[in-house]
Amino acid sequence: MVFVKSLEDFEIAAENMYMANPMACRYTMKYIHSKGQILLKMTDNAKCVQFKAENMPDLKKIEKFTSNLMGHMASKE
Repeated sequence: MVFVKSLEDFEIAAENMYMANPMACRYTMKYIHSKGQILLKMTDNAKCVQFKAENMPDLKKIEKFTSNLMGHMASKE
């Protein structure tokens, strides 16, 4: 499991992982109330990329990334 430093790096790694093998990828988002963090995780059972978001400006970026990823998942390409 690798924690990346920036959200942009996580987005690139997660999207590349999904495009390489869409049937094996899983994306999870977990809110940790006691720490006030959101944990993002993308795995394909061989690799795992994680990112912890602690500040509010990242939430809009996370929302945009999640909707983009769901668009990829819903398309037939």
